[in-house]
Amino acid sequence: MEKILVLEDEIGIRSFVSINLKREGYEVIEAGTGSEAIEKLNSEKNISVALLDIMLPDMSGIDVCKYIRENYDNIGVIMLTAKSQEEDKIEGFVSGADDYIIKPFSIKELLVRVAALIRRVQKNNDSKKNNMIDTPPFLLDQNKRKLYKNGIEVDLTPTEFSIVKYLMVNDSQSLSRDQILEEVWGSVVLYDYKIVDVNIRRIRNKIEDDPSKPKYIQTIWGYGYSFRRGE
Repeated sequence: MEKILVLEDEIGIRSFVSINLKREGYEVIEAGTGSEAIEKLNSEKNISVALLDIMLPDMSGIDVCKYIRENYDNIGVIMLTAKSQEEDKIEGFVSGADDYIIKPFSIKELLVRVAALIRRVQKNNDSKKNNMIDTPPFLLDQNKRKLYKNGIEVDLTPTEFSIVKYLMVNDSQSLSRDQILEEVWGSVVLYDYKIVDVNIRRIRNKIEDDPSKPKYIQTIWGYGYSFRRGE
């Protein structure tokens, strides 16, 4: 049974989301504040996905997301926000979120996004995958879900790992944003291109020698991205 952390300070919304997740067979861990969520993260084991409200009474969901990324790299994160401004979405992605959903949302859409993220996390952690992708200066270990550059591990979120893996498997091929959305998020309908672009920007900040002049992940203008081997 997959564990879902629901961080939401509004009791009515938290109860509604929790009830519907339980109906789908998930084990739900509830928190009403950021500090309570962090306590649950540290005490509960094997949490698959965290649903994080951004506006909280003590600390923001963004801060909790950053804490998760610093300490638990295999937990998927979906931000719940009443804000629809572009900068809020980008801030969530930059902090390490895998997805976002804007209030008010349909419970059906939320369940679809949770299920898609769980599949992505499970795919990344599948111990049956034992092949390495050796593309100097990178080594991608699919079994351990790790990426190394010049022998040093690069910290990646589950979504970032999925993107890097897809790009490296299709080395030198031009991949459209639609292809990346379909492969990583499982849908081109529920998501827009911004989620791809922001994640690519975040990955570049982690793997490129100079992110402003990317050498490994190159932009195919008006289309998508391509991974290039180092010299």
